[in-house]
Amino acid sequence: MSAGSTEYPAVLTIAGTDSSGGAGIQADLKTFTAHLCYGTSVVVALTAQNTTGVQAVHSCGPKFIEQQASLHSVLDDVEIKAMKTGMLFDAASIRAVVGTLKTYYTGKAMPPLVCDPVCVSTSGHTLLQPDAVDVMISELFPVTHLVTPNKSEAELILSTRGLPSTIETLEEMLDAGKNLLTLGPQTVLLKGGHLTVTMADIDRVSGARPGLHVVRDGLFEDNTEILQVVEGDSAEARIVVDVLHTASSTTLYIRPRIESTSTHGTGCTLSAAVVCGLSRGENVETATRNATVYTHLGIETAFPLGQGYGPLNHMHALTVRSVPQPTRSNPHPFTRLLIQSTASIWKQYVEHDFVKQLARGTLPRECFIHFIKQDYLYLRYYARAYGLLAAKSATFPQIKAATDTIINVVNEVNTHKTFCAQWGIGEAELLATPESPATTAYGAYLLDVGLQGDTSRLTMAVAACLLGYGEVGLWLRKEAQRPHTWVVTEGNPYRQWMDDYGGAHYQGAVRVGIETIEALAQADPPSPARFDEWRAVWERCTLLEKGFWDMAMNLA
Repeated sequence: MSAGSTEYPAVLTIAGTDSSGGAGIQADLKTFTAHLCYGTSVVVALTAQNTTGVQAVHSCGPKFIEQQASLHSVLDDVEIKAMKTGMLFDAASIRAVVGTLKTYYTGKAMPPLVCDPVCVSTSGHTLLQPDAVDVMISELFPVTHLVTPNKSEAELILSTRGLPSTIETLEEMLDAGKNLLTLGPQTVLLKGGHLTVTMADIDRVSGARPGLHVVRDGLFEDNTEILQVVEGDSAEARIVVDVLHTASSTTLYIRPRIESTSTHGTGCTLSAAVVCGLSRGENVETATRNATVYTHLGIETAFPLGQGYGPLNHMHALTVRSVPQPTRSNPHPFTRLLIQSTASIWKQYVEHDFVKQLARGTLPRECFIHFIKQDYLYLRYYARAYGLLAAKSATFPQIKAATDTIINVVNEVNTHKTFCAQWGIGEAELLATPESPATTAYGAYLLDVGLQGDTSRLTMAVAACLLGYGEVGLWLRKEAQRPHTWVVTEGNPYRQWMDDYGGAHYQGAVRVGIETIEALAQADPPSPARFDEWRAVWERCTLLEKGFWDMAMNLA
């Protein structure tokens, strides 16, 4: 038997066909290819179907199935790393599949087997004969590594065994998954595409059931207020949950619900993607997460096809992009990726002790005065950096955008001088103030990037400051609105500073900044190496911003 390739592991699908290409073995093979796996197949049944429904099903018969999957065919020639079953049609076919696998793998480890218990099509056509359900549970489940039912399939399977089968709430979904686990499979992934929940439901269940692990994809994490303001708060957003039960843990994979009719073959695609992960040695938790992300993007990026429930876009992963294309649930992927890739230092910057003491009104006066004096000096560097950006720009709109920012900075300097005067700092004192090492380091870095780099790197450098202050302003505004908040507004000597950066005028500039860097990433998609350059500039400037807070606290 050939050992195959570790770079392109061989995987197997045992299922029915789909003449329209969106589900069944056709969807499985597309998914395998998109994940750089070598796909093999055993055809259990032939279907005549399209996006509007299934017109006919023809079983290949157990003898033919055994011949395909026997030592004389796939298994005898190719080393399969993982496999799945899909639509198995009837009891005889299921017994043929299970019997062949048990015989072939007698005395040796069977590769991970994923069972997608296909019972009913999206259009409502029955794809599994009634007597086959019991055989699937009693004979196939015990040799299955993972079973992946949707809501309707889970209800049918549970009712067959006399177990509670109503799944209308998240709590019932969790209980159903545990009950399915008692039927023999090692793990259960109960898909939630037919059940809609909100973050309130997630929070309620998480609070009532300690130990649940929640994995968020496409939803806002900490310190992303600038994106939430631009995109809208997701607190009441409709959410899809897939629940993974193992013998020792329960994981919720949550993501935004997509209103789409391009859902034909979703279950086939998801289970096939899990198989690909398992074939490379991923644990079931990692393989499931990656598969749910792949399937979600397949729906979001689907192109119209047919007159009914169209197929997913299985090819979206074939174009390697360091920055994903914008989608409805993630219209600003570049900004989100920058924040996520530097999440630790970004959090230290946004939630710095300087910011917290300022919000409580306990920041020593001398620290704040030192800060605003150095900020005045920093703005000279910032304006000059935009001057370099204007000089490097190749179009009039780009030149105008950079020039407008310089004018805004000049106007901000006048406002800043007025603000400083309120703290007893005159213009003469501002001009006589020596630069701190932190101010010089930050300013010199901006100018160095501007002189050595192109417009994209310089844009990354100035965006970190713009977006960072916007995030701080919105974070403090959100914290101030919480019950029993720690943020002090009444009588806080620094309230104007908080109001300015959390206010509409500054946030308007932040919105423009986000759109600018998103347009840059889409107009000139970066290679992995190019993205690393951009991310490194963003991270360095975030560190320098944090250093500015440190400087203010240490009066250095």
